[in-house]
Amino acid sequence: MPSPVSSLHQPPVADVTNASQAAADPAKDKKPTVLESHGYILGKTIGNGSYATVRMAKSERHGGNVAIKIVSKFSAPADYLKKFLPREIEVVKGLRHSNLIRFLQAIETTHRVYIIMEYAENGSLLDIIRKDQCIDESRSRKWFRQLVNAIDYCHERGVVHRDVKCENLLMDDGWNVKLSDFGFARGHMRPKSGQAILSETYCGSYAYASPEILRGIPYQPQYADIWSMGVVLFAMVFGRLPFDDSNYKELIKQVSSKVVFPKEPKISVSCKSLINKILAPLKSRIRISGIRTDGWFAYDEDQAGSSKDRKSVVSEPDDERKLSVDPDTIVPPDLITKQQLESKSRPRGPRRDSTDEEETVKTEEPHGSDTKSDDNKRK
Repeated sequence: MPSPVSSLHQPPVADVTNASQAAADPAKDKKPTVLESHGYILGKTIGNGSYATVRMAKSERHGGNVAIKIVSKFSAPADYLKKFLPREIEVVKGLRHSNLIRFLQAIETTHRVYIIMEYAENGSLLDIIRKDQCIDESRSRKWFRQLVNAIDYCHERGVVHRDVKCENLLMDDGWNVKLSDFGFARGHMRPKSGQAILSETYCGSYAYASPEILRGIPYQPQYADIWSMGVVLFAMVFGRLPFDDSNYKELIKQVSSKVVFPKEPKISVSCKSLINKILAPLKSRIRISGIRTDGWFAYDEDQAGSSKDRKSVVSEPDDERKLSVDPDTIVPPDLITKQQLESKSRPRGPRRDSTDEEETVKTEEPHGSDTKSDDNKRK
């Protein structure tokens, strides 16, 4: 197989000095790695797991820093490689929205899969909550609107995320939300002939999972995404999660009961009202169209009056929740979490450096990309 880079011409025999210098500097003859041949220079590690590493990289092609998720085929669990990873790549190729982490390229080699993405330099929403303890309603409203915009865009295109949580909401250089990690996403989920398509893959995170997922019944993932958004909103304004996932039976009781709001910090009635509408039983759970017309969500701070007036706009809704099933009789679903996938990782032999050169099998570009792949540029 010919080398992907041009062969080096031998120096003239008479040029003994240059020849000896080349021999003394083996770096000049070093074959570029797969990533280098595509124009990526790896930098620091920004995330690490049992079978995947995320590293920052410089890219001339994309004009700055990118993030590269490096998945080891040797240690990743089989169900992740066969089911979730192909879905993730296929889904993100067709998405492009200002509040989604942009997919740039995927490169598959003999030993690894590299997913190149937009780099969000200000960390995650979880980092901000940990630093600030809680987020004021003004910022929370801005970021929640951006999350709603991102999820609405996905749902309109038949894509469900199924792992909405604070860790997966990244911040760009302008402190705007970028929804990331489509590892549990699924496409082609638009209703057919008015009939909703149900999902029977129970995945995500227990603390963000809707009651129907926790009960292990077929569910509409769009409405499960909405529930998770409500958990994110609660976490932003109160600086903590609404439900304790350390005990399954207690978790079932909590998600089936009225939301308990902490006394501190002081949050407006209208914000609590929206949270109650989202963290509600499936039949009464608010839809995205309803969220958009909600008083707290649509509130314009430039046009409104005092904070005191705003807090009295919406009253608390009546509690419609009833725990119809005894938690002791519910069998916990086999919820697939990232932690479970990590525990199924398969270390095999000594770990190789993630920059080792391998034969490139396939590259993937975004649908409708206006840039050609590096392979095409070389042809």
